[in-house]
Amino acid sequence: MQNPLVSILTPFKNTEYFLGECLDSILQQTYTNWELLIVDDHSTDNSYNLVENYAKKDSRIKLLKNRGNGIIDALKMAYKTSSGTFITRMDSDDIMHPNKIEVLTNNLFLHGKKHVAVGLVEYFNANGVGPGYKSYETWLNALTKEGINYSEIYKECVIPSPCWMIHREDLDACGAFSPNMYPEDYDLTFRFYKHGYTCIPCNKVIHKWRDYSTRTSRTHIHYAQNHFTSLKVHHFLDIDYDSSKTMVIWGAGTKGKLMANLFLERHIPFKWICDNPNKIGKDIYGKQLLNFNALATIKNPQSLITVANKDAQKEIRRYLNKLNLQPVVDYIFFC
Repeated sequence: MQNPLVSILTPFKNTEYFLGECLDSILQQTYTNWELLIVDDHSTDNSYNLVENYAKKDSRIKLLKNRGNGIIDALKMAYKTSSGTFITRMDSDDIMHPNKIEVLTNNLFLHGKKHVAVGLVEYFNANGVGPGYKSYETWLNALTKEGINYSEIYKECVIPSPCWMIHREDLDACGAFSPNMYPEDYDLTFRFYKHGYTCIPCNKVIHKWRDYSTRTSRTHIHYAQNHFTSLKVHHFLDIDYDSSKTMVIWGAGTKGKLMANLFLERHIPFKWICDNPNKIGKDIYGKQLLNFNALATIKNPQSLITVANKDAQKEIRRYLNKLNLQPVVDYIFFC
């Protein structure tokens, strides 16, 4: 099949100010054999009417109303209605580069099943992109150029929700949008990782990611830090946890404490290491905080590192290397 149908799944809610640009960018794609399943998630602005006008002019645009509530229910509806051999997502406030679908389709067609086509992204903001988002863009794109996205999967989401394409059979095999776990894009990325789907390296910018103060990922409770940490722990225990090793948590900040609570709730024993001299030796949740040098005395450790400071991370890496410990097998950075 040289010209497979691509199904683009797009939930939307109250994004009328951006939907026109989004839809125009889809209509301008160099690859034309696509269908857009676009689902209104109970908008209260003029979004629905705007999309309806587009749908009347192009039969490839299929407008639906979410019978459930939220992004996951909208994605389930879109996917159930779709017919494409290849599946991708799009966010209703973003913009596709004209060759986005062509690049992803060609790469996926070339490499075959059990692959995920990805591409480079660029943030944009009417008021300028902040250094945090620019840093994330640079980090993410460096991984994508090499196709090594999973190598740092426990830090942040390494496959953005609107920047992947996959064979329908492969999406079904890893559960598609069935789990009701947020952040839903990060959860799906972990399932791609668990099923061993290879990320196809790409050096082309294909997606423009809009940043603004009311974007869902900035404001909705589902994308708060506690959800990210809980999701990471859930998938770590399912995929990379080695029960024969001694679990070690590094850091006693917000993320470290949240992680400690999650392990205590699951009755999973662990040691707790900290580099803050004001906390070393103290008890938190009934666990004594140890100096990081204590790692050398811990038999067969598997460390989860929540320390965010970049300089401290470098020091930790040097220390772990001295102990001949290996990434993922013996330690994972969660920040």
